[in-house]
Amino acid sequence: MQLKDLEKRISVIEQRNKRVETNKDWETSLTRRLILIIFTYLSIGFYMAAITVDKPWLNAIIPSLAFFLSTLTLPFIKTIWTKHIRK
Repeated sequence: MQLKDLEKRISVIEQRNKRVETNKDWETSLTRRLILIIFTYLSIGFYMAAITVDKPWLNAIIPSLAFFLSTLTLPFIKTIWTKHIRK
């Protein structure tokens, strides 16, 4: 293998690593969580309003908060899973 080929392979790997790091940062970002909470709240609120649930916008808070709490506990559960279950 020539030096040019190695340099090209390294460049491809570095570009891939940068994409993977960016995707990981996005997946764990507060911005992503807030957007998903807002979309969850709006979609459930509209659905509850459409099926004429009493106080749909107030009731839509509960599933949105449940989603938020799940995003807080999942990293903890992942740590336990990684240490004790995945081998």
